[in-house]
Amino acid sequence: MSGSFTESFADDGKLLLCVAENGHSFEFQCSETTSVESVMRFVESVSGIGLSDQLLLSLDMKLEPQKLLSAFGLPASDREVFIFNKAMLQSNSHPPSPEDVDLQDVADALPPASLHEHHPLDDASDPALKALPLYERQFRYHFHKGRTIYNCTVVKHENCERLTREQKVQQRAVEVATRNLEQYYRVIYQNFLEFMKRYKHQHRLHSDLLMNFGRDIEKLRSAKIHPYLQTDSRKCLLDFVKEDNLKKAVENCASSHRQFENKIAQFQQMFVEVKRKVEELFACRASLSMKNLEVTVKDHERFIDEEKSIMQSLSKDVNTVKKLVDDCMSSQLSSSLRPHDAVSALGPMYEVHDKNHLPKMQACYNSISELLDFCKSKKNEMNNFVHSYMQKITYVTYIIKDAKLQFPVFREAMVRQDDLFADLKLVRGVGPAYRACLAEVVRRKASMKLYMGMAGQLAEKLAMKRETEVRKREEFLKTHGPFVPRDVLASMGLYDTPTQCDVNVAPYDTSLLNIEIADVDRYAPEFLVGLHSKVASSRSSLTMSSDSSLSAEPEEIGIDTFDKDNFDDILAASELIEIAGTSKMEVENAKLKADLASAISRICSLGPQFEYEVLDESEVENVLKNAAEKTAEALQAKDEYEKHLLLMLKEKQMHCDSYEKRIRELEQRLSDEYLQGQRHNNKDVSGLNLMDEKVSEYKAEASGDVEGNKTHVSGSEPMDEVSCVSNLTSKQPCKAREGMDENMVDSSQVLSHPLDSSMLESQQNNEKGGKDSEAGEMGVFLSNSSTAESPQKSLDDNVATGRGLDAKHSDDIILELRNELMEKSNKLSEIESKLNGAMEEVSNLSTELETNQKLLEESQMNCAHLENCLHEAREEAQTHLCAADRRASQYTALRASAVKMRGLFERFRSSVCAGSGIADFADSLRTLAQALANSVNENEDDGTTEFRKCIRVLADKVSFLSKHREELLEKCQNLEATSEQTRKDLEEKKELVKTLYTKHQLGKQANKEKISFGRLEVHEIAAFVLNQAGHYEAINRNCPNYYLSSESEALFTDHLPNRPTYIVGQIVHIERQIVKLPSPLSASASPEAGKTHHLGSDQGSRTLASSSISTSTSATTTSNPYGLSSGCEYFIVTIAMLPDTAIHQQAS
Repeated sequence: MSGSFTESFADDGKLLLCVAENGHSFEFQCSETTSVESVMRFVESVSGIGLSDQLLLSLDMKLEPQKLLSAFGLPASDREVFIFNKAMLQSNSHPPSPEDVDLQDVADALPPASLHEHHPLDDASDPALKALPLYERQFRYHFHKGRTIYNCTVVKHENCERLTREQKVQQRAVEVATRNLEQYYRVIYQNFLEFMKRYKHQHRLHSDLLMNFGRDIEKLRSAKIHPYLQTDSRKCLLDFVKEDNLKKAVENCASSHRQFENKIAQFQQMFVEVKRKVEELFACRASLSMKNLEVTVKDHERFIDEEKSIMQSLSKDVNTVKKLVDDCMSSQLSSSLRPHDAVSALGPMYEVHDKNHLPKMQACYNSISELLDFCKSKKNEMNNFVHSYMQKITYVTYIIKDAKLQFPVFREAMVRQDDLFADLKLVRGVGPAYRACLAEVVRRKASMKLYMGMAGQLAEKLAMKRETEVRKREEFLKTHGPFVPRDVLASMGLYDTPTQCDVNVAPYDTSLLNIEIADVDRYAPEFLVGLHSKVASSRSSLTMSSDSSLSAEPEEIGIDTFDKDNFDDILAASELIEIAGTSKMEVENAKLKADLASAISRICSLGPQFEYEVLDESEVENVLKNAAEKTAEALQAKDEYEKHLLLMLKEKQMHCDSYEKRIRELEQRLSDEYLQGQRHNNKDVSGLNLMDEKVSEYKAEASGDVEGNKTHVSGSEPMDEVSCVSNLTSKQPCKAREGMDENMVDSSQVLSHPLDSSMLESQQNNEKGGKDSEAGEMGVFLSNSSTAESPQKSLDDNVATGRGLDAKHSDDIILELRNELMEKSNKLSEIESKLNGAMEEVSNLSTELETNQKLLEESQMNCAHLENCLHEAREEAQTHLCAADRRASQYTALRASAVKMRGLFERFRSSVCAGSGIADFADSLRTLAQALANSVNENEDDGTTEFRKCIRVLADKVSFLSKHREELLEKCQNLEATSEQTRKDLEEKKELVKTLYTKHQLGKQANKEKISFGRLEVHEIAAFVLNQAGHYEAINRNCPNYYLSSESEALFTDHLPNRPTYIVGQIVHIERQIVKLPSPLSASASPEAGKTHHLGSDQGSRTLASSSISTSTSATTTSNPYGLSSGCEYFIVTIAMLPDTAIHQQAS
């Protein structure tokens, strides 16, 4: 675990923790199985925020202490965890303390100037030589000062970056907290909108119930029920409810409705206030921006770069003056460079240092200092902003929660409102329910009829399948029966026949009311449904536009006994097989009745809810858009079907025109050939004239018949045409030719045979079509039939007339004409087939030609593209060749330079490795530099020249370092001696400080506890110091020789490992004694020997309950434990411990 202030975080297994209060960041080493509580304990250890005061957020999730990090998808490289201090979120919490950055100033960090240090050149007689050490010291001081300024500048700039990073962390923390609040508010506000939507729907419904209650009553009163349903107590729909109890219910509902409306208004106002506060909170976040500060901190890096360049210049100048001084000391100055020249060169350098470099560095330092102050002020502003913003978030969250807790109350109130308005809803729902019941009766009757029709169709289909199976079995037995014995066939069970299938439907719905669809509007008018509001007009169009979809969906119209496919099967079967009650018209009428009744029932059931349903603008637009699209699709389908019908009629008309044209051509050819045959015979002129007249009549009759048939086909209805054709073809196939004799039949066969192939193919194609083209085909059949019969009749009349002249010759002519017509027709067919083949071949050739043309164009384009690519490749190859030549020459030069440099490095390596000591190393480098300087070549490259210069500089610096090392060794020895002497002085000073500290402590204790240093009295506090003899002697100014008793000494020292240096306690007893005289005979009693004074007082909390002082003369004292002179008086003092002494007893 390590704490750091980092902005980016991408290491796996680490969790970045950010404190929103101050912007500090920490990295926590963890895994997916680490608990959140462990993270919180780490945060407590590094930030001081208690476990109970921590609130952890990551994105929009709150981290629970009892869960693992894996439950929240942590740790993750792109996720941060923000810690909020709950204690700082309270309204009474103290504001954050100002940001404090404790940095050392430049003046404090500067080293002391060493301008007065002695230098060997200070004693030189030449003033120029004397000035060189002074310049060296000044330059060194400038360098150290510049380095100090640079270091302080870098530290301050790093603090600026740190403060900026912390502000960015706080900015992200604010964004996370804002998103968390925004998500919470969005959920609550969405709940509020949904609640208000339900409330508005309920409010409209209840308001309408209250407003139109009287009208609803009148509706029910005016609506009479069906006579079959009427009784003595039920005449109208109003009798279904109890009218007496409704007036009181209306009053209660109206009162509750107004009260609930007022409560909802207050609730709405609360949410308006919540929304205003949230918007204000989000608006104040817009002022939080870090871009300008980041740009400013980044821009101030140029001051550090500038100081760095100045430091390089100062370092170079110091090295220069040091080299001059060393050269002067070693008397190695060249003849061209004298001390006066060196001093004159150092003067301008000093001026540049003093007037340019150092002031510029100071200005850069001042700019960074101002930037740090600005960052500190911005950081303080950010801390205050985060503090106040988080307090506002806490307050807004509290009022949102308060509003959230009111939702269940209002939802329960809405439920109570619905229960209260149940009676009024009952009044409103009677009319629609009654109308829906009547419509359901009609629907069930229609559904029953359809069901019965399906049963009849099923029985008929099964009967037809049985007859087919019976025929198959009879044919099988007729085919194979003669070859197999009958008993064998019977044993195999081949004589069995399928049984009859009886489809029986038991009667149901026999008790339905005997009404039709018209009776629904009669006994339950449409006004009972209640679609009376202003939305009824706007929604009527939508209902009408969706009627087709309602009728096309069996699930919605309520007809569950059959589907659309079955209904189509019924209609198809009803056209082929006529069954009583299941004709196409009856089935379709039953279907339409069921659809209409189902739609009426559906409208009645959805009316009250649909009328007051609240539709959003988007939903209304979608409904209107869908209705418009369906209407447009229906109109487009109608237009397309109309065009389709027109195309069909146009196609039929073209067929009729082609047939008419072909018939006229055949008539013309027949007439021409007949006339040629008559001219060829040239026997009877009158017969020829008669034939011309007949032919003319035949043409006129044929033209009239064709026109009449065309009019008949175009003017008649398709269904009538189909029925007429079916009757003509199926029932009376031979009536058209009943009155014709054999010659007329032969003639009709001759005339009808040479129809061209195009007419036959068109008829075959029309016969292969479905029922949609049946009417057109039959119409064409009629026109062909009538047209073909007319020339037959004319020609037969002609032939019958000419038979009297020359019947045999006419038959020969007709036979020849027929043969020639057949040959011509065959030739024409062949020519047409060849022409069609040629046209197809031409079409194929043209297609191939177009394809080849496209391929040719593509080939030409590809060739042009390939040529361009070839030119580009040549240019690129030429460029690469030039580049390769240039690089080859460069490589040759580089290789030569590398070989030369390798030789130089070998010489350098041998020089470095030759010597065993520092002096030898310096000499070898100096020798190498001299050798390289002597081997100068005019054609050598820059690398060799730079290497030679580097070797020379390196040799000079190594020489300088070797000399400097010797000086440092000597200085180290001197410093060691000085350090030893300083250590001894320091120990002595330490002892002195210890003694002074003890005295100081005693003085403080005396001042604090009021220790008596004068005449000692009982109950006073005394201090005893351990003397050299090992006795504790009281500190007393006037009366010496006060010693601590052995009992008191044991009381204070028994529990200590060492004897303390002093003891402080309260005096409880003083005993006066005198040292024994040397001669025992000279012992005499003192005048005061018999005087004894006792002083005592009770002390409840002391160790001794009473204290006394006594003075006695002990003439028979046998010892002198304190080493006093004979006859000297001394005092033995008994003391008690102080209760809470503040003096620390120190071990001796």
